[in-house]
Amino acid sequence: MNTPATHFLELLAREASAVEFEGPIIQARAEGADAATIEELERAKIEALRVRALLRRRARREAELSALYDTAGDLAALRDLDAVLEAIVHRARQLLGTDTAYMTLHDPERGDTYMRVTDGSISAKFRALRLDMGAGLGGLVAQSATPYATADYFADARFRHKDDIDEAVKEEGLVAILGVPLRLGQRVIGVLMAADRSARPFHQEEVSLLASLAAHAAVAIDNARLLQETRNALEELSSAHRTARAHAEAVERAALAHDRMTSLVLRGGGIEDVAAVVTDVLGGSLAVLDDLGMPIAGPLDGAVGELDAGVFEAAQASRALGRTVRRGDLRIASVDVGGEPLCTLVLRSDDADERILERAALVCALLLLFRRSVAEAEGRVRGELLDDLISRPGTPGLTDRARRLGVDLGAPHVVVAARHDGQRERAAFWASSHAAVRHGLAAGRAGEVVLLLPGDDAGALAQRVAAELSASLGTPATAGASRVGDRAGDVAGDRAGDRAGDRAGDRAGDVAGAYREARRCAEALIALSRAGDGASAAELGFVGLLIGEGRDVHGFVRSALGPVVDYDTRRGTALTGTLAAYFGTGCSPSRTAEVMHIHVNTVTQRLDRIGKLLGDGWSEPERALEIQLALRLHRLGHTSAP
Repeated sequence: MNTPATHFLELLAREASAVEFEGPIIQARAEGADAATIEELERAKIEALRVRALLRRRARREAELSALYDTAGDLAALRDLDAVLEAIVHRARQLLGTDTAYMTLHDPERGDTYMRVTDGSISAKFRALRLDMGAGLGGLVAQSATPYATADYFADARFRHKDDIDEAVKEEGLVAILGVPLRLGQRVIGVLMAADRSARPFHQEEVSLLASLAAHAAVAIDNARLLQETRNALEELSSAHRTARAHAEAVERAALAHDRMTSLVLRGGGIEDVAAVVTDVLGGSLAVLDDLGMPIAGPLDGAVGELDAGVFEAAQASRALGRTVRRGDLRIASVDVGGEPLCTLVLRSDDADERILERAALVCALLLLFRRSVAEAEGRVRGELLDDLISRPGTPGLTDRARRLGVDLGAPHVVVAARHDGQRERAAFWASSHAAVRHGLAAGRAGEVVLLLPGDDAGALAQRVAAELSASLGTPATAGASRVGDRAGDVAGDRAGDRAGDRAGDRAGDVAGAYREARRCAEALIALSRAGDGASAAELGFVGLLIGEGRDVHGFVRSALGPVVDYDTRRGTALTGTLAAYFGTGCSPSRTAEVMHIHVNTVTQRLDRIGKLLGDGWSEPERALEIQLALRLHRLGHTSAP
């Protein structure tokens, strides 16, 4: 049998609406139930509605707890902060049943709050909104750290309205708004808000629910911050570890390279060997330059010619800083001693380990210092011997001293006197090194270096010394040369078949004469505006005849006129006489014909023959002067012959 309560239990079971609970009462009245029955049904309805409200509150609470549990789960598996915050805002909108929900966060640099996450928003202006502290409902919540709710935003005077905020709220169409603070301890980091587009009150349960979600959001933000700080710290530690490991590897690599270079030096290796180690370890190509920027080892795959002023400025900077300096794709390490540059290493390589290059520069500098010390010591000994050969040729034991230095004075030698602009130390070092390589002697003097070199081509040696010394100094150096013993008396002695020891003694004694002639040749070149050139007396023509120590008249005549004289001797012609008459008549073929009583065509034919014998340019003023002088000397020699 159905009782009044049975009807209401059925309604509760199927979660009927509140209006349906009036049905049993209406039906009883229609059936004519008495007043007691109607009153009993009223009491049962009231109790059923209370039970219904309780069940709905518990269901809502269960949903809220489920949402909070899901949020806590999201925080426990935090991977993406944006996704967690979006989930919180979305759940707030669903649980409170509002049209929209959003979250603002505090900007410590600007001192305001900005929109971080929105759900259900339709206005771009609203999503880009920023709220000053105390401005708008959100700014008031952030400033006071207290929840606020308004059923009608535009009619509420509890907070400060601003035009830009009100315009954005109006564009979004919001009316009722609830906001709760996001707290981290005593600090407010933002505001979580829910809003409707129609007027409505917000109950305390809704405020509490939103506050719970805000607490979870604050934890999520703080966890994300701590996680990011942890990641940053780990990355810094990892980076520091990688840096330390790379540094240790670089130091070990540099130490191994240094050991290789040191071992090379101890085994007698040179700068070229050190450069080979550098390119083997670092790759690329390397040039080693001396104090004037001239290559000692290399070249840098053709890049030596590209070393402009910028590289030398970089070398100066490297010496000042004591480390490698970069210029484009080149790395430059330079070393000095007492403020004076000693050597510079220029590397082109993709390997950035500059320690190895700097250590190689130090090793090369030590090698150069050692080489310079040895060269200076040997240079002093060789220089003293050459000074004695020039200044004290009769000193006993000169030949033996030369032999101990590897110089055989019995062999043909040439004395070269090179004049320069005063770079005495640089010139003396170059001359000493050059003489040591050539097994000769060298001495430095004020504005001049003197070399005694094996060989018999004085002119070629003079030109070579002038060119190489000029390149080393960077300024013109002028060299004169003379063969030792290349004088009439000595030549006659050699023809007589003197013993080898006597010849060595004769040559030792004749170094002084050769030096005087070589020096006069250098002075003559300078007077002839041929600074930077090199020559012996033979290359100076009649000037050489005038300044030559032995004055080889016969040699000069042969050099200037020999082919013509030989032609006359073989053919019985009169080319020599014709040439003399030609110059004697002022180079007039017709007057020459008159003087010689021959036809002018014959003169022309003889002059053509003379031109073929003497070569082009024989009638040029300077050459003609030499030929005329040779004709006079030849005539004197012919008339005085027995």
